[in-house]
Amino acid sequence: MRRSPFQILAAVLLTIMLDPAAPALAQAAPVDVRILAINDLHGYLQPPAGGIRIADPDDKTRKIALAAGGVETMATLVKQLRQQTKNSIFVAAGDLIGASPFLSAMFHDEPTIESLSMMGLEIASVGNHEFDEGVDELLRMQNGGCHPIDKCQGPHPFPGAKFHYLAASTVEKSTGKTIFPPYEIRDFDGIPVAFIGLTLKGTANIVSPVGIAGLEFRDEADTVNALVPELKARGVEAIVVLIHEGGYPTGDYNECPGISGAIVDIVKKFDKAVDVVISGHTHQAYVCDIDGRLVTSGDKYGTIVTAIDLKLDSATRDVISAKADNVIVRTGVYAKDADQTALLASYEKLAAPIADRRAGSITETLSHIPNNAGESPLGDIIADAQLAATQNPTNGGAVAAFTNPGGIRINVTKKEDGAVSYGDLFASQPFRNQLVTLTLTGMQIKNVLEQQWRDPKLPRILQVSNGFNYTWDGAKPYGDHVVADSMSLNGKRIDPAASYRVTVNNYLSVGGDGFTGLKEGLTQQFGVYDIDALYGYFQANSPIGPAAAGRIARIN
Repeated sequence: MRRSPFQILAAVLLTIMLDPAAPALAQAAPVDVRILAINDLHGYLQPPAGGIRIADPDDKTRKIALAAGGVETMATLVKQLRQQTKNSIFVAAGDLIGASPFLSAMFHDEPTIESLSMMGLEIASVGNHEFDEGVDELLRMQNGGCHPIDKCQGPHPFPGAKFHYLAASTVEKSTGKTIFPPYEIRDFDGIPVAFIGLTLKGTANIVSPVGIAGLEFRDEADTVNALVPELKARGVEAIVVLIHEGGYPTGDYNECPGISGAIVDIVKKFDKAVDVVISGHTHQAYVCDIDGRLVTSGDKYGTIVTAIDLKLDSATRDVISAKADNVIVRTGVYAKDADQTALLASYEKLAAPIADRRAGSITETLSHIPNNAGESPLGDIIADAQLAATQNPTNGGAVAAFTNPGGIRINVTKKEDGAVSYGDLFASQPFRNQLVTLTLTGMQIKNVLEQQWRDPKLPRILQVSNGFNYTWDGAKPYGDHVVADSMSLNGKRIDPAASYRVTVNNYLSVGGDGFTGLKEGLTQQFGVYDIDALYGYFQANSPIGPAAAGRIARIN
């Protein structure tokens, strides 16, 4: 039977409606986006011999360790992970530089910035360690140019970062403006995604006050929530936060049962418009669901790349699903990237003659891990080295030395022959702070020691030189932790009214880590750098082994 024009048109329309591929009426497919993320690289361009040991997530006994780390391997992994999807972006959550091993630190972390730029990093939030050399030096990391004091030391002029730093919560007090843009919007197949960069609010308490003078670190959640209306007005529905703050999980790398820490409360305060949170700072690895949002962290020192896969709704332009996988940067499994190898070789050629200098030897590994009282074998030796460098009246006339535990980063590990190089020592104490000897009364020393508990959840127990002893009681309230009559010097009780010459580093002397009592010290005399004091101590006293603990005692 011959069909009328109306019947033909109806049949055509029905065919279109039933065909899911019909462009006119079909629902647009979701857009897939892959975010690759790292955090807390700390300039670890190369892993130590045998790689950084990281527990095998597939081993439920937690006894098998894998070799991981190194930018040569990371670059290959990043490239492979990016090739698996059309839309991708490589980002970071802070502390890419600072507290770095010798190869990066000698050149003020220029090699690390170059390596990450070459690797294709695009956006990074600012961590607290980005301020280790002050805000002006951080601006140089972004913009390039020679170091103002050491000039151009590298194999070529430093071009600055090709990636963009973001710092939404770091504000100049005088202008109210952020030091870097607060966010960046990227477009994926016509859908905008905003990336907000945050530094932890507590940065001012853990970096040198001099380097951040005039800056304010605002509340993380308040900062993000204030930006949400602005982003929505620009048509953004998908929001990713890069925050240098984190948590402490109890599970494996792709889990997070029982997570605690600052990140939990921060995420719960975020506006519901925030979809994904990429975190750092605590040197942990986790993949979490906190308050309905995906929250990730990728361990430390370049051992993990977090692969985050998003699906974006083409109609609402919002995130409809998000999942993540922490992928281990396995040494020896992925081939080394040739461009990264060439970059490192160009810097190693200049650094090796200094790094390879023999400092001395050790009888066994010197651990930086504190005991129950807060004392560590390596901390003892570093404090002794600083005292030895400043004991002479012409060098300061010090009778005691204190150093901050956060400045001691890794163990000095015993090699087969026991030899220790300048580079080994630098890796354990990488900040290159200048020693300062100053005069304090016995009561001022007591007050400084009490400031170890400014944060009761995270006491910062100073390492003390040989001959100085005291006892502390964890059950006492703030201001009474140190047992007053327990403080002694070479067996003699500290007199609250007497004056003592004490050596600290310049970071502590200006109130770093909250030790503001040291700012009261009189007759300051500057000495050598801490690393040079440690190097000289090893040359004079090797072989060196850990001393018996007991300088610091704990009651509760």
